[in-house]
Amino acid sequence: MNRSTPALALLCLAALTACGEGGETEDSTGEPRPSATRSEQPAPAERLAGLMVTPAEVKGFTLQDYDDEFAIAKSSAELSADQPACTPLGLALNQLPLGAPQADLTRVLMPETEGLNSAHTYITLTTYAPGKARAVLADVKKGLTACGDGFTAKGDNGSSVYDSIAQEDTAPAGDDTVGFTATMSFRGVSHTLHTQVVRAGDVVGVYFSANGLAIANARTSDAKLPPVVVKAQNAKLG
Repeated sequence: MNRSTPALALLCLAALTACGEGGETEDSTGEPRPSATRSEQPAPAERLAGLMVTPAEVKGFTLQDYDDEFAIAKSSAELSADQPACTPLGLALNQLPLGAPQADLTRVLMPETEGLNSAHTYITLTTYAPGKARAVLADVKKGLTACGDGFTAKGDNGSSVYDSIAQEDTAPAGDDTVGFTATMSFRGVSHTLHTQVVRAGDVVGVYFSANGLAIANARTSDAKLPPVVVKAQNAKLG
């Protein structure tokens, strides 16, 4: 494992230390429905803020701003993969926007009762020009086909080595969705990370879970996405 895994662990540990609806769209095209004029529609960033889950909707979790201090890259342009087809997966696994969105927003959800097996869940929402969200999800699916044997994601602040990638079954969500697992090793210990990508009209949601405490302490981990969080966020996306 290169510099990346400690960075991931520090990112999650930093979050631990810190603990103490938008406009409707036409599903087939992503175009706004004519229920409001363009001047009445919220700006992309405002729309995402309205679509992000709230603490009241995910009881048992706290919701925090995302801190990228320990991230391997602070922007999508700074991250690349040793196999170009794997770059979308690397972005999804590192809380970075896919494609060229109009706006993006990331939040961190942490269980109110922390335990040794507690994982942090990261939600990244992005909104796109009409038709672009479909291409984003298509690129993720292509990456799953091409990157089963793993890949390395590199950024300005380090790199992450993923040993394997596998598609994972998920319940139907939005207009289209795909889930996958990624495995990585640190100090000889294996860790499984879970990610789901959901498209609803011209909005894409990426859900990612990791157990930074287990990674830092060299304890094996399998950070599954909390069903209550996934269900609540999918409901907001529609």
